[in-house]
Formats: sequence, structure tokens, C-alpha cells
Amino acid sequence: MSDPVRWDAGLIRRYDKAGPRYTAYPSPAQYADGVVPADLVTALQESRVAGRPLSLYVHIPFCANVCYYCACTKIITKDRSRAQPYLQALEREIELTSHHLSRAQRVERLHIGGGTPTFLGHDDLRRLVDRLRDAFTLHEDDTADYSIEIDPREADWPTIGLLRELGFNRVSFGVQDLDPEVQRAINRLQSLEQTQAVMDAARALAFRSVNIDLIYGLPRQTPDSFARTLASVIEMNPDRLTLYSYAHLPDLFLPQRKISLAELPDSDSRLEIYRSSFAQLLAAGYRHIGMGQFALPDDSLGNAQEIGTLARGLQGYISGEEGDLIGLGVSAISQVGDFHCRNTGDIKLYQQSLEQNRLALHRGLKCSADDRLRRVVINELLCRYQLRFADIEQRFGIDFAIYFADCLGMLEQLHRDGVIHLSVTGIEVLPAGRPLIASVCRMFDAYQHVVDRGRYAQIL
Repeated sequence: MSDPVRWDAGLIRRYDKAGPRYTAYPSPAQYADGVVPADLVTALQESRVAGRPLSLYVHIPFCANVCYYCACTKIITKDRSRAQPYLQALEREIELTSHHLSRAQRVERLHIGGGTPTFLGHDDLRRLVDRLRDAFTLHEDDTADYSIEIDPREADWPTIGLLRELGFNRVSFGVQDLDPEVQRAINRLQSLEQTQAVMDAARALAFRSVNIDLIYGLPRQTPDSFARTLASVIEMNPDRLTLYSYAHLPDLFLPQRKISLAELPDSDSRLEIYRSSFAQLLAAGYRHIGMGQFALPDDSLGNAQEIGTLARGLQGYISGEEGDLIGLGVSAISQVGDFHCRNTGDIKLYQQSLEQNRLALHRGLKCSADDRLRRVVINELLCRYQLRFADIEQRFGIDFAIYFADCLGMLEQLHRDGVIHLSVTGIEVLPAGRPLIASVCRMFDAYQHVVDRGRYAQIL
């Protein structure tokens, strides 16, 4: 897995098309109306019988200020009291959901995201984690992966200390860009000193892993300015670093209308930012995990990649299997066995549903046998950059060449272009193809012909 990544601008331009990032397959864009709470209850009960381990995702949608680039489900308010009705509904959802599971099912992963989770005060954060511990079996020995997203403008040493006390051992800091001109254009003024302060706190308090999120393709960004941001971030030495591509979809995300199209970097500048960032991170000793995720060699993601236990889910790359994912909160996604669903994104409807003791799922689907097969194929490529046909044939009882005959022509073209090596035994993603791994996976996406391009940006 230590082969270098090779940057081929011609291939990038040819294959970098709009599409999903494959944190899940099928993509949530394929979820449909018609699911009901009883469908999720059935899936939870099946999980209990099977005794599968659990992952929890909790969504806190509140932010004190709007960041123009943001595509998350959020409520912008400076009134901290507005969180109280939401937290009451969230506690009720925790109770209703856990009732159908077993205390023997341990929570191996917990992630709290947003929004801004630290919008909540210390008492509310403590109460939320206490409710999760009351309802589910959380680890007490710091061996599980319990993470939380932090806006450095909304946290300080006492906050980081509280989170460590509550059992969190991984933290992700949103930075996006450190250039003042870019920050003004996206309405997110955040100094290097603010980020360094919470980074120092996380290090002093022995968090197992620190991640920093950056976004490229933002207004007023240039290759030189982003290189300076990246140099400052590298000097802070995070264990992980994620480069996200800004998706400008103002018809879907209204705050993005505040961003001037004229200030966005053109396609050549955007690709140069990513290419030079790639080189800068590799030179600094980071390992490319995939899809914009980088990690130091001794981080658990790097180790998982090396020994073949890397997996990918809705929280990105992880070490080991995710288990059944329970999504709690407005817009949260659950993946329980073959049933996938998403809660409503309307906070009023979410709270009303829980007030009526009714789970707030809105859309979803039941995976077919074909979905399960293709999900494994896609995850193998995303996590190992290779695929052995015999493994798939043995696991699913198919003839790979016959089952995927409609993909053969596209795969042969990828082979001729040097993106993959295609043989009678399998597929290997070549160094020039690794930045384009999502485009390789798209060859096996049964829904690619119905993808709404207006919902997605370029992968790079």
C-alpha cells in the first residue's frame, strides 16, 4: 500500500466528474419516501438478535455564526436556549431507539458532529453523554473510538478538558483556511492562535488522534495562499488531515449565494491547489489514505491501510468494521443491517415527531442483494486499491465477468488510460488512478445513470 500517488493532469481532467464520494452505497441521494418507523424498529430488533456491535452518530445542528460555504444541516442562532427543546427530543430518540437493542451490543464508535457540538454548554454536553451511557453500553476503558467535531472559535482548554473527561479520545478541528482574505469571503474569521490553543489542549490531555479539516476551492484562494495555510497546519503536526473539495451548489445551500462566482478559483487553479497540497503533505511524511484523507504513518488509519483492515463509512475512513450505525438527531443517517434511512432535516418536524413518541425518519431504502454486492466491490477499491475477482465470486456465488459484463468496456478504457491494471484475476488501481478512485468506483455504481449532477460537485 506504499506505492506513490502519481498526478496526471490529463487523466484528472478527463475523469474528474460530478458524483458521490461513496461514504455509503447506495448513496443517501437514492433514499426514497415511504419508509416508516416500524421499518427501523424491525432492523434494530434484527441487530439485537444478531448481536452486532454499534456505532453512534449524534447531530447537533446549532451554530452561532453562518459560514457561507457550509452544506451541513444547521440552525444559525446566538440564543443558546434554543437548543433545549432539541435536546429533549434527542433524549427521547435515544430512549426509543435503545429500547430495541441489547446492552450486550457495545458502542465501538461514537461521533458527535454538527453544526457546532460545542455550541452546547458544559452542563448540556455532560447531560447528553450521560444519557447515551444510560441507554447504550459505552466503553469505559478508552479503547473505543469516541470523537467529536470542534470549531476552535467555540472551545477552550476547559472545554477540551471536559470532553476528555467524558470519554472522547479523538477530536476533529474545523479550520478550512487560515488566509484572512479567504476567511472574510466565507464569513469565518479564525486565527492560527485559536486553532493552536485547542490543538495544544488536545495534545496535553492525551487525545489519541487529532484531525484538521481543510477546504480547497474556496473564494479568493490561490495555490500560493493555500500552500501557506497548509504549511502552518503541518507545523501543528495533526495525526490526520482531511482535504475537502468545496462544492458550490447555491440552489441547494442558500448561504452559498453570498459567495461570488468571480472569486472562486478556476478549474486549473483548483486542481493546482490540490496537486501541490498532495505533494506538500507527502513530503511532510503523511500517507495518502484516500479521498482527500491523509494520516501520519503511526496513526491507526495508516496501520489499518497497511494490514488491510481499513474500512469506509459515513464518517469517512475507519480502522476495522463500522458495525450497525445508529444516527441520532435531525438529518442523521442510520445504517442498520440492510436498512438505511435518514431523519427529517426539518427541526420542527423532528421535534414534533419525538414529542409524539415517534421516530423521525424521513426517507430510506432496503438494500437489495445487488446493492450488497456492489457495496463490497466499491469498498474494496476505496480501501485497498485492488479487487480480486475470486474473492467476490466466492463470497456472492457469481461469475464476476458475467455479472459485471456491462462494466467491461469502461474498465478496459480505464486500463488503456493507465488508471487501473485490469487482468483476468482482478483490478489494481495504479498510482495515477488513486486520485480518481471515486471515478473507478463509479463504474460499479448501478445508480450512476440516475445521478442528479446538480446534487454533486467535482470529486477533486
